[in-house]
Amino acid sequence: MLALLAAAPLSAQQPTDAPVHRPRVGLVLSGGGARGAAHIGVLKVLEENRIPVDAIAGTSMGAVVGGLYASGLSASDIERVMTSVDWQDAFRDRPSRTDLNFRRKLEDQNFLVKFPLGLKGRKFRLPRGLVQGQKLTQILRGLTLPVAQIQHFDDLAIPFRAVATDLVTGDRVVLDHGDLTTAMRASLSAPGVFSPVDYEGRMLVDGGLSSNLPVDVAREMGVDVLIVVDCGFPLLERGKLISVATVSNQMLAILIRHNTAEQRKTLHSSDVVIDPALGDFSSLDFTEHAKAMRIGEEAARSQQQRLAPLSVPDAQFHRVMAARTAKRTSLPEVKFLQVEPGSEKYASAINALFGDQVGKPVNVPRLTRRVGELYGQGNLEIFDYRLVKEDDDFGLAFTTRRNSWGPNYLRFGLQLQNDFEGNSSFNAAARGTLAEITRYGGEWLWDFQVGETPRVATEVYLPVGYRSRWFLAPHAEFKIRTLPLVDDDERILAEYRVRSTDFGFDFGRELGNYGEIRLGAGRTIGSARVRIGDPLLPPTEFDANKFFGEFRYDSVDDVNFPRRGGSFSLAWQGEREGGGDSQKADLIVFDQLYAHSWGRNTAILWTTAGTRLDSDVDIVRSHYTIGGFLNMSGVTPETLVGPHFAVARGIYYRRIGEGTGQGFLNVPVYLGTSLEIGNVWNARRDMSFSSAKTNGSVFFGLDTLFGPVYFATGFDDEGGSAYYLFLGRTF
Repeated sequence: MLALLAAAPLSAQQPTDAPVHRPRVGLVLSGGGARGAAHIGVLKVLEENRIPVDAIAGTSMGAVVGGLYASGLSASDIERVMTSVDWQDAFRDRPSRTDLNFRRKLEDQNFLVKFPLGLKGRKFRLPRGLVQGQKLTQILRGLTLPVAQIQHFDDLAIPFRAVATDLVTGDRVVLDHGDLTTAMRASLSAPGVFSPVDYEGRMLVDGGLSSNLPVDVAREMGVDVLIVVDCGFPLLERGKLISVATVSNQMLAILIRHNTAEQRKTLHSSDVVIDPALGDFSSLDFTEHAKAMRIGEEAARSQQQRLAPLSVPDAQFHRVMAARTAKRTSLPEVKFLQVEPGSEKYASAINALFGDQVGKPVNVPRLTRRVGELYGQGNLEIFDYRLVKEDDDFGLAFTTRRNSWGPNYLRFGLQLQNDFEGNSSFNAAARGTLAEITRYGGEWLWDFQVGETPRVATEVYLPVGYRSRWFLAPHAEFKIRTLPLVDDDERILAEYRVRSTDFGFDFGRELGNYGEIRLGAGRTIGSARVRIGDPLLPPTEFDANKFFGEFRYDSVDDVNFPRRGGSFSLAWQGEREGGGDSQKADLIVFDQLYAHSWGRNTAILWTTAGTRLDSDVDIVRSHYTIGGFLNMSGVTPETLVGPHFAVARGIYYRRIGEGTGQGFLNVPVYLGTSLEIGNVWNARRDMSFSSAKTNGSVFFGLDTLFGPVYFATGFDDEGGSAYYLFLGRTF
């Protein structure tokens, strides 16, 4: 009989809807990273069985789930959030590439190493955590805005406590008031992974270090019985302790288990303990949250008999839930903006970006987009807002903190190509950025490159206002490059080494974050000398005025392996040499790419073309070179040279690996193929499909921290082939 009662739904055991007196129930939710998704499964079972919760104490992920539940969200609401959020993206600070401002998109194309290095006081600096938590904070902010006016956590739909650790003293800190989002974020801040949170003068990190299972905190909230959910960390077996990382994690797990054991000793016989059977489920694998939730449900149902006395009649439970939901008020009209102490440096930018929000209801998507716009410039460690109340009016209070490892940054790029026939090239580049040199966010850039194509360049970017899209950009560049001379059989007859110095002044306008129009004028000076080949070939000197105009559009989600979006550019460059023999050159270059994905599959259509308009300038400056991987893959790199060219490519690749797959060496892996049609021509009238060459490739690609790496074989329609090891930009 007892077994039947335990297996039956609690609704069958308590058919009456009459109000009943019941003990006050406290819920304790442990830390555990991604393992903490099991808490959601437990909440679902509690709701199914009509068990109200009267107080919640949580640590780390338990504080996040508990805080959202205390704000009035239901278990199913939290489950929808958990399953709809891209958690891998949420743990990256940088906005998605489609949301970056256009300058950062351009930087992505040439400086592929994804993490900038700070430079401050003549010392290199790293961030205080791998993740600053910007995106995660904005997700939590949007979910908790309906209760943002509540400053004492006892006034939430369910009284709530979050546990954090003071990084300076090591003390446990119980958060019971203030900003709910900040409290959850502080409790979750695993040291070394997340940047610490400054909260009322303290530097707070993950509460798991001091109290991963805060039983005593919940007990002090005036409850009669506790439901304790422990998703803590298991100890690894001897055979799995094989690296510095696993040994370090084991040490941390021992410390956490020790304070958890001490808390569990204080439990009463009436308390209910739920231990989800998570085994060695990773605390970092947020892609498996659905599995963790199922395990949580199973663990809660295994304790159904002990939970039964805590159930209330259906009508009473629905009244409790309705009262909790009512705590989530509609978003008010914004009456004022407020800049928090310490953020005054960015007051003008905040007023320019958010001033139009005054007099309108709070618009979370718009706020998130505007926050990302300023944060995406890369100069801020954190940029957040919260809802505040003065008298009867609501406003938005903004907090900014400049990067602690800035304000100047270095970013790196790497390019390597080898055709396994003795031909290789290598370039390593660095960009130094002196940020915020003007009140409107001006930048002074220095580029340095060594290798096959040495280069030194500088540009001063001067926007004319915070929201204005117009800019000025004086610039200068010195570059050395190689230009091959080939015959019709694509044999290299000679190589010129071309040295050029360019300087000028650009004027342009950004078009939102998706495009740019730029016009410029300047001067180019240089020379070309034979490096390989007949030493009697004449050198070339040039000194010309240069003019150009360019339109660029970019909505591609990733420059390494695009999955969606498109890019387009159209550029004209004109050169005019003075003197008695006046020479001129006009060159037009077009580039278009469109990417579309379904599942793990991606198809790309990419076309590029260039032409020379009635040029009488020497070959050094008015010819194009093609050849190489994805640029007529069956042809030796840069051995097709001419004044007119066109290449059309169809590319397909598929992400391979198990499940969502992190691929080989924990990086995404792709297998793909391409079909390429194109050529160079001496006269524009000769350009045609019939005279074009057909090439193709099969490639294996890895999306690494240093940029995309490809192992490829190319082939052409005449039976030729080429092999490549390629690191660097392709698209």
